[in-house]
Formats: sequence, structure tokens, C-alpha cells
Amino acid sequence: MAKEASTNARGFDVSRKELCSLMELRGAAALEKIAADYGGHEGLCAKLQTDPVNGLPISAAELERRRNAFGRNEIPPVPPKSFLRLAWEALQDVTLLILLAAAVISLVLSFYKPPNRDEFSALSAHVAATTPSSDGGGGGGGGGGGGDQSSGLTEQHAGWIEGAAILIAIIVVVLVTALNDWSKEKQFRGLQCKIETEHKFSVIRDGKALDIVISEMVVGDIARVKYGDLLPTDGILLQSNDLKIDESTLTGESDHIRKSPETDPILLSGTHAMEGSGRMVVTAVGVHSQTGIIMTLLGVTKSAGGEAQTSSSSTQNTQNSVSSIAAKSANRNGQPLNGDSLKAVANGQMVAASMPADVPSPPLNSNGAPVAPMPVEDNSKTKSVLQGKLSNLAVQIGYIGSVVAAATVLVLIVKFSLHKYVWGPEEKRHFEAKDITNFVDSIIIGVTVLVIAVPEGLPLAITLALTYSVKKMMKDNNLVRHLAACETMGNATSICSDKTGTLTTNRMTVVQSFVNSRFYKDNSPSWDELDLRTRDILVEGISVNSGYNTQVMLPTTQGTQKTQIGNKTECALLGFVLDLGQSYEEFRRKFPEESLLKVFTFNSVRKSMMTLIRRNEGGGFRLYAKGASEIILSRCTYILGAEGRVTPFGERQQRELIQTVIEPMASDGLRTIGLAYKDYVPVNGEPNEFPLDGVDVNWDDEESLREGMTAVAVLGIQDPVRPEVPEAIAKCQRAGITVRMVTGDNINTARSIATQCGILRPGEDFLALEGKEFNSRTRDSDGVVDQRKLDQIWPKLRVLARAQPTDKYVLVKGIIESKCTKNREVVAVTGDGTNDAPALKKADVGFAMGIAGTDVAKEASDIILTDDNFTSIVKAVMWGRNVYDSIAKFLQFQLTVNVVAVTIAFVGACATKDSPLRAVQMLWVNLIMDTLASLALATEMPTEDLLKRKPYGRTKSLISRTMVKNIIGHGIYQLAVLFGLLFFGEKFIPDLEQERARELPHEAAPTMHFTIIFNTFVLMTLFNEINSRKIHGERNVFKGLFANPIFCAIWIITLVSQILIVEFGGRWFSTAPLTAIQWSYCFLFGLFELIWGQIIVTIPSNVLPKFFAFGRGEVQPTSILVTGEYDIPEIRQTGGREIGGVPAPSAAARPGQILWLLGLTRLQTQMRVVKAFQSTLQNSHPSSLTLQAGDRLRQSYRRLRIAKEIERANELRSRGPIRAVDPEKKPKSADLNALSRRCLLCTRQEIVLVTNQNHQQQKNVDYFNTFIYNNGMNTMT
Repeated sequence: MAKEASTNARGFDVSRKELCSLMELRGAAALEKIAADYGGHEGLCAKLQTDPVNGLPISAAELERRRNAFGRNEIPPVPPKSFLRLAWEALQDVTLLILLAAAVISLVLSFYKPPNRDEFSALSAHVAATTPSSDGGGGGGGGGGGGDQSSGLTEQHAGWIEGAAILIAIIVVVLVTALNDWSKEKQFRGLQCKIETEHKFSVIRDGKALDIVISEMVVGDIARVKYGDLLPTDGILLQSNDLKIDESTLTGESDHIRKSPETDPILLSGTHAMEGSGRMVVTAVGVHSQTGIIMTLLGVTKSAGGEAQTSSSSTQNTQNSVSSIAAKSANRNGQPLNGDSLKAVANGQMVAASMPADVPSPPLNSNGAPVAPMPVEDNSKTKSVLQGKLSNLAVQIGYIGSVVAAATVLVLIVKFSLHKYVWGPEEKRHFEAKDITNFVDSIIIGVTVLVIAVPEGLPLAITLALTYSVKKMMKDNNLVRHLAACETMGNATSICSDKTGTLTTNRMTVVQSFVNSRFYKDNSPSWDELDLRTRDILVEGISVNSGYNTQVMLPTTQGTQKTQIGNKTECALLGFVLDLGQSYEEFRRKFPEESLLKVFTFNSVRKSMMTLIRRNEGGGFRLYAKGASEIILSRCTYILGAEGRVTPFGERQQRELIQTVIEPMASDGLRTIGLAYKDYVPVNGEPNEFPLDGVDVNWDDEESLREGMTAVAVLGIQDPVRPEVPEAIAKCQRAGITVRMVTGDNINTARSIATQCGILRPGEDFLALEGKEFNSRTRDSDGVVDQRKLDQIWPKLRVLARAQPTDKYVLVKGIIESKCTKNREVVAVTGDGTNDAPALKKADVGFAMGIAGTDVAKEASDIILTDDNFTSIVKAVMWGRNVYDSIAKFLQFQLTVNVVAVTIAFVGACATKDSPLRAVQMLWVNLIMDTLASLALATEMPTEDLLKRKPYGRTKSLISRTMVKNIIGHGIYQLAVLFGLLFFGEKFIPDLEQERARELPHEAAPTMHFTIIFNTFVLMTLFNEINSRKIHGERNVFKGLFANPIFCAIWIITLVSQILIVEFGGRWFSTAPLTAIQWSYCFLFGLFELIWGQIIVTIPSNVLPKFFAFGRGEVQPTSILVTGEYDIPEIRQTGGREIGGVPAPSAAARPGQILWLLGLTRLQTQMRVVKAFQSTLQNSHPSSLTLQAGDRLRQSYRRLRIAKEIERANELRSRGPIRAVDPEKKPKSADLNALSRRCLLCTRQEIVLVTNQNHQQQKNVDYFNTFIYNNGMNTMT
């Protein structure tokens, strides 16, 4: 009560609680409440102290007063994880925990002194005396000390150092991992902050329309709602132009709800404006809005106590909260809300909380709000291609590492047991407490081998590569919302792009016009050339029948262009009014937006807009219409001709106008807009006027209103192609990416723009279809999309004009689900409208327009193009491929280190008394190859060379044969050097003659021998890191090196750290200082890595068998060939060489098919059959074959030389239809020969192959198909 009193004391006649309770009502109940308690809409505005027309004053003090009274339009963010929590999570790695436990045990045992401790020196002396000097395999217990007695005792007293060093190394690994996680989360929060600040909403303040950041909106603001908006606050609708809202996220209703001040004025945050426009007064913001309340209950924001619900228990609490909300809430039909709907409400529009990566919440949309969950069918976006390949590879490497680690532990323990309990002194062949130390040391070495072998750096590498790429892509105008989309773009094989704004500048101007039966092709009409009637109708219709938020501002300085605000097509029309010397603002003042009687707003289905106004002169009403010229003209029965005379406009006149005006405009690449009107008068008037006398007109019946209109003008709007787009499309084509244009413009305009862009080129046989023809070709008689028919169209399709959003969705879905190519296509799609959302979601990568795109489109997208430019998509492709290459570089480097480190540790443990690399040293190597290498190699900048090769493909091996060659080659060199140093180092390295480190036990003091091995290994690894920057066999490994300062800095830091570790590491790192000559040997071995790399490059990669390439993704299943008969006109026009103008995709026959065919077929069919039946084929329709059939036909024709000719061909033609082939049995050669001869001559027969899932049956069918269509080549040629 005190709080409410405080609210009222701030000077408002309504409290926050009252407004919240009002927003819980719907329909008639809400209207009654507004009328009874607030005196209607105007009374509510008065209580909120706001002007329903001019809005709030622009006053910082007034806005702050409202924020204090009603709250801010923000949701308190979930606090970020603390650094300690991130470190704790990093410590949960299983291998680190095992290593930690072993290190603790080792540390404890180092301080434990058994009662018979003095016996240790005697055992050490015995081991030293009985060990042969020639090798390291002689007697002596593994626990014995090397050297003299005092040295062994000293090592025992200092035995705690290794355990402590391992603990410190673990701490370093944990801290580095936590630091990386903290940096990653910071980047995500920075990305979200950018998203939040970029999303704005239109409000009216001091009578001016302003776009402000949604967090600045306050209760009492007059907000302008338009098509495609995602509402950021709750509000009461004051004025509506056919406004329809999608409330499915809140109520679960799929139907769009028509909103109006008279029927249902309640607007809720998180809902979408699907059609129309309007104005609302904001009544609730932030956590006090309906969406904010539900988000709070769902645990997306802080709880009442201020603690974030981020644990797994909060997820259960969320479910309980949803249940409680469902019990208390009801939708507009009085039914309780379901849990799914309420969860989806949390996906509504807010300045959303910054969420750490593991918080169980939806992904963020472009406005900082969580995104609605993707449909279940969108499995392709749940796990990217690269992630799948890396997961498979990590499992394979992990298995190998586990086996080697277990073998290492087993060998060390067995060796110690043999030396102690079998070959040792008889009096010592019993278990002693100090023996536990040896077992623990063996486990430590084995676990360390596992730490190195298991590629735990892979997730870090891909995360770093993606986050780094995302950060850099923002500078290239790509705002990435889903990390996986960045990598997926590297595999893109097809891009379905919009035209307007993406391929073109989206700065539109009217350059041609048809008015008063005159075609102004090179100039615009002057005001004096138009008659009085046409003047008024033309200018008034353009001014009123357009969005009032669309404006064209005259240039303020000489030489600058007009500023276009809002819809660019409408801006072009308003610019045409200004060019006539008139002011559209004058007509808008005459007809303010609230005075408009009815508005049918433009959408992709209508492709037109209509506005109904009341005539000031003579009474009655006038309906203005504008839209696609063909659609508008088809509704007209009259036209304003010369001098404004009304003349009939029949079908003949329409066709003539289309041929003489619209088609020439479209051929010039212009968008054609038709303008029309219809008058409703009280009494009979002119022929084109509709009398109202005694007629009750239904103003909601759009179908009847738009009939019988009068055409006014056709305007040709120029939207120039962006200068950089043709080159960008050429880059895509060189990179193996097919670019398709999907547009709402007519076919001629679309074809012209596509030709200018390079999508269509002279001499190439590609398809350009309209939406109607596309649907007729791809759907069956029931209107259902037939994938087989679609597969005959899309490979050749380049332009889809007059396309509906459903057409774009069908095309994208069909390409993705097609099986007519070897690898599944990876499709990227651009979209800007609300209805583009399904296609954006279905695509592998959805690009939304940041400038022209609606909030709904942005919410459904993966990447937002902040400049709406196609060239930004090309940059996204480069970054995606760069991510792929960065991971491949890291893998090439890491696997080389893995192979060498694991091998040297295992062989060293087997051949000597101890591993040459101590646990702490291997942890340092692990740090180099995981964290530091991932930072260095994952931060390479992309180059144009990435666009000179084809996409990797979904089944392409992650590790190519070139990479395997590099891994094996460098591994062999490093192992040869290390084993040479291990077994023969004392023979050629100065000062090592007396050490024989391989004969010393684990407790021995650090030696220069093992230090040189460790140092040489690290230096070879460092120089090989430079080689690893190239994965495609390039010779110049230094190219672009200094363009990556991160790589250079990390490389130098690692080198300096290695020098310090060797010289000053001492017992902590089990190293001994080296002499200058020894350092020179180490550096020479390291530098030779660069020369050895050049030698490896010289060896061709194809010397390795293909199975050496590994890390493949999941192979996509191929389809069984089924042929059918389709009557496609292009077959007749091309003589049967193509089907529907579509060439067969590539799919080579398997070797087994070819071998079987060679054994079955000795038929010489080609030239003789062509000559024998040439006249017949010219007069008949050739066989209808699917794309797969044609492809197999061509492939087989190239591979096989047929040796036997067909006999009695003329007799076979008169025989009956071809019988179905039973795939249960492999066809006999004689049957196939006879059947093939009949297939050549039966031109309109349908071959039906009935198959099932049995593999052998499918093979038989494939053999038969290849045989039949190989022998059917003559019908095609």
C-alpha cells in the first residue's frame, strides 16, 4: 500500500498495479474496464498525462519521473558467473581430476617416511652396481636411486616437488581455461549489448516521430506499430489500420488476432504485428509487462531475492512456475494457457538479460530477447557439420589415447614389479609402504599421456575460432546470432537471395511513367502537362495511400541526395510527387492518419495496398490502390486517358498496355507500380463511380472493394544494382556456390537484374520462372509438392519471380531435402519480411536484413546483415571457410604433437626405467598444443584464396591426405630425432657422456640428457607450428605470418617461457640448465622442421591411399532411382537432351556397376540406332527420364564402348509395353539385352521400379537403371 501511495504521489491518476491488472483482460472485458474506470481511451491518456496525437514532451526530467513511477523497460540481467565458479567448472574435467588425485597422493607419500627408510640407500647401491652399463634394461628396482647414495636421499627428501609441480600445472591449466571462458562470456555479453542498442522502436514525442532504443520507452509513450514489429511493451491500441497480431507465443493460438480500439485494444509485449499498422499508448514496461512477469516466473531474470536461478534446480522450478501460471491465466477464449505457450512467452521482446552460456534459456534474438524454440524438424541447425566431424574425431582419438595410457601404466607397473619382486634382492621381494609411490608415479605418467592424447583442446579451438570470427564479422557487417552459423556458411553450396536492397541499392526513384495515355520514357511529366483531375487523384493517392511513417526529406546542402525514411518503394512514389513540385505533407495534413476509414496494408499475398477516405467534395468515399502493375490493372475496368477522360479498359487494352509499357519497363530492370482508384458517390454519376443509394457496402469485404477500379498511372521505379554485387556473385560462382534470386518483381524485371548481376549469363541454359509456373511444375494434382518434380527444376533454376513466401520456403526445403546430388546441399537464404521467417528457419543459414528487415525476420535468422549488402554474405562465406581451415590447422599441429608425445612417453617407459618426459613437462606441452596453439592458429584472418576452392562438403574428410602426410612426415622426423637423442645422445651431444639418464630411476635428479630431449621436442613443436599454418600444400609457410600479431606474440611468449623453464625450472620442471652448444643443437633440430616441411611438400599427397583421410561426417543416404512420365514442354524443344531445361546432376556410376555392365553388354547401339530411328524420333516424344537417369546415361556413355548392334529393331517397336522389373532377382543378361532394345523404341512408356530397403535389391535396381539408361542414350541424342 505504501508503494502504491508513493506511485500516486508522483502525480499520476493511475497506479502501476491498476495498469498491470488492466493488461490481463481481453476483448469486451478490457473495453468495459477502460470505459468504466478510465473514461475510454482518451480518459486513460489523460490519467497518464500524455497526448494521444503528439505524445510525451521531450524532457529528460519527465521521462525519468515516469521511470521512477512505472519502472524501466529492462529486465535485470542474470549476474555473470564469477571467475572462481568458472575455475571450478574447468576443474570438473575427468582427466584433470584423476591427475589431481594422483598428484595429491604423490605429495602425501613424499612426506611419509617408512620405519626402514635407511634400507633405501642399500637398495639404491645394489641397483647401481647390478645395472649393465651398455643399456638401460639391467637389474635394479625401479625405485632405486641413480648415482651415489647422497643423491638418492636428496631426491627422496625433495620428492614433494614433482607432486607440487603437477598441482601447479593443473592450477595453471584450470586458470587458463577459466580465463578463456570468462573472455568468451564477455564477448557474448558485448555482442548482446550491441544487439540491444541497435534495436529501436518508433514513438511520437512532441509531435515528431522518433526511433528510440527500446530501453528508453516509458509508460505514456505513444508508440507506432507497423507490419513486422515485435512489440517491446504492453499497450492500449488507440488507432488501427487493419492491424493483426500473432499472439501464439502467449496464448498458443495460431490465428492472427485482428486488433482495433473498438473490439480488442490490448497489445502485449512479445507478440508480432503480422499485418497493418497502428498507434498505442504504452501501459506497462519491463518486468511489469505481461511478458516480463512470465519471464520472471520462468527464472530468466533474477528472483525476488536478487539471486539468479541458473542451477538445474531452477529448471524444475521453471516447470512448476509454468504450471502455476497456466492455472491462473486464461487466453482470450477463456481457456487456460498451456505450458509450451507460456515458455514461448519468455521469448518475447525485452531488453533481455545477459545470459551465461550454460543458463537453460532460449537463444537471444536480434533485439536482445530470447528466441522462440526452433521447430523439431530443424535438426540441421542443432549440430553443425564441423561439430559432428570433430565429435567423431575426438572419440576416435580418445579411444586410442586411452589404450596407450593404460598400456603405459601397465608396462611401468609390470616393470617395477619384476625389478622389485622377481629380479631384486631376495630379502626385498616383499611389499613395502614406499612402493606405493612408484605405483602412483606410474599412474601419473599414464594419466598425463591420456591428458596429451585426448584432444580436449578441440572444443576450445572451435570456440575461439568462432568467437574470434564473430567479433571480426561484426566489422564486416555480419551480426552473428548463432555461432554455428558462422562455420556452416563455409560449407554453403547455394544462396537464395532477395533482390531489393540485397543485390540492389534499395534507393528507388521513378524514372519512367505512363500517365494520361502517354509514355514518359526518358523524362517525367511536368505538373502543367497533367489535367486537373489526374493531378489531384495522382498526388492525393500517393500521399494518402502510403505509410505515414514513410518520408522523403529534401537535401539540406547543394549536391546531396534526398533522405529516404521508411519503405523505399513508397519513398520513390513520394519523391515523384516532390518532382512534380507538390508537397505530400499537405495532403497528409488534410487527411490525418486517424481519419482514414480503412487501410488494407501491403503484404506479400496481396501485393497491393488500399486506403479508404471520405471525400470532402460532393460526399461519398474514395478508395485508392497501388501495387504490382499487373495485379492492379487486372482489377481495373476503366482508365484515365488523355486529358483525364474516363475510358473503358478491357482485356485487350490491358494486354496492349502490358506489351507496350510494362514489359519495356521491366526489360530495363524497372519495378512497375500501378496506381488506381474507385469512387463511391451518393447518387449515380460517371460510369466509373459506384452509387451508394440504397446499397449497404461492406467495407471489410476486400474482394468486392477492389473490383471495378479506374487505372491512373503506371510508374517505372529504378533500383540500381549495387556496383560491387556482380564481382561478389562471380566470387561465389568460382567458389562453387550457386546464387539464386527470389523476388516479388515480375519476370522481366527479375531477369534483367539477374543478367546485370551475373546470375544469368548469355549462352547459359538456366531457368527463370514465375511463382505460378514454379508451383505448377513442382506440385501434383492435389497441390502437394512432389520432390521428384522439384528435383527436375531446382538444379537449373536461377531466378524465381513473383514469388510468394511459401514459394521461397518450398524451394529452400526442396533443395535441402533433395537426394539428387552426392552431398546434401547447404543452403543460405536472405529475407526481410515477416513471412520470410519459415524459410529463414528452414535454411541452414538464415540472413535477415538489418536495415529493411522486420523484427520477426531478424528473430528467425542466424546472421543479420547490418548493411543489407550481398557482399557481406560473401565475407561470411570467407569467415566460415576460415573457421574450417583454422580448426584443420590446429588439428594438424595437435595430432603431430599427440603422436610424438604419446609415442615417446610409451616407448620411453617401456625401454627405460622412466618416461623421458615427466608429467609436469607433458602438462606444459599440453598447454602449448591446446590453449596457446588454439589461440595462435584459430585467429588467422581470411584471405581471397579461400574463395578459389569448392566447399568442403558434408562428407569431406576433416583431415585430408595432405594433412595426414604432414602429420606422419613431421612425426617421423621428430620421433627419429628424439629416439636418437634418447639412445645415442651421449655419443654426439657434448657433456652427456657421464649421465646415461635413461638408466636412472624416477627419483633421480634432473639431467641434461632428458632436458635436451624435452627442449628439442618443444622447439621442434614450436617451429612445426609455423608449418601447420598451411594445410593445402603451400610452400611459403611465412605468407601472412606477420599479418597475425596474435600468432607472433604467442609464439614468442612460448619460446621465451621455454627458455626460462629450461634454465630456471630446476626440480619443478625436472630440467637442468644447458650449455650454449647444447642449446644450438636443440635449435638446429627445431629449425630443420622448416626445411623438412619443404621436403614433405614436395611429396605428392596422392601417394597415400584415400582411407588415410579421416574425420568424416555422417554420409547422407542416396536415393533409389525411380522414373516417371512428365509432360514438360522443354523436352520437345531440346530434342530430349534435357528435362525441363535442367541438366542432370553429377553422380558417377560405382565400379561394380561398370564391371557388371562390361560383362553383360556387348551391344553397339549408338550411331546405328540414331540413324535408323532419326525420322521416328523427330515425330514422337522421347522417353521421359529423371535427372538421375540422364546422369547415369551420360556417365555410362563416357565409360563404356558398346560393341554389339541391335538386330530386328523395327520388329520390336510394335510390341507391347515394358513389364515391371522384379528387383528381387538380378536380371539376366539376355533379358536386359532384349529389354534395352525395347526401351530404345518405346518413347512414351513408363518404367516403374519397385524397391524396398534390402541392400541387394537396391544394388540390382541400380545395375538395371545404369544398363537401361546407358542403352537408352539414343533417345536423348
